[in-house]
Amino acid sequence: MSGGGKLEGVLRVLGFVLTLVAAIVVRLDKEAKVVPFSISPNLPTFDVVVVAKWHYLSAFVYLFAANVIASLYGLLSLTISLANKNRSDVLALPITILDIVMVVLLSSSGGAAIAIGIIGYHGNSHVRWNKVCDTFGRFCKQGAAASALSLAGATVFMLLVI
Repeated sequence: MSGGGKLEGVLRVLGFVLTLVAAIVVRLDKEAKVVPFSISPNLPTFDVVVVAKWHYLSAFVYLFAANVIASLYGLLSLTISLANKNRSDVLALPITILDIVMVVLLSSSGGAAIAIGIIGYHGNSHVRWNKVCDTFGRFCKQGAAASALSLAGATVFMLLVI
């Protein structure tokens, strides 16, 4: 590989790794807590086990799916890039278009997950949604980490386009 080809290879490996790790982090995002529950102020409270799982939130399902798609594409495009040592121009346009698609896919899924995360951290008093990240701290931090990894992957694919 030439100098530019080596940089492309490094970026493709980085895009693959970031999106693969993001998908794994989302997929493993689960936390269980025991919380006190009260039916009435006059009755005693009792403990209930409450579980937060990644697939309970459609934004996290989208984040997972987008990162799986992007990591598979990253591996495929890396393989094509390594196999295409003579730098055939026939593949340049389709690869660039798919790189742009990965930027859009990862950016939109990361944005959706971050929007849900903000509601989790702060709640929304207008619609009476309580914040949940004070109870499910690890779950929220893991979701934030996966979103950050995904957006880093989007940045890498954008650098490939540039």
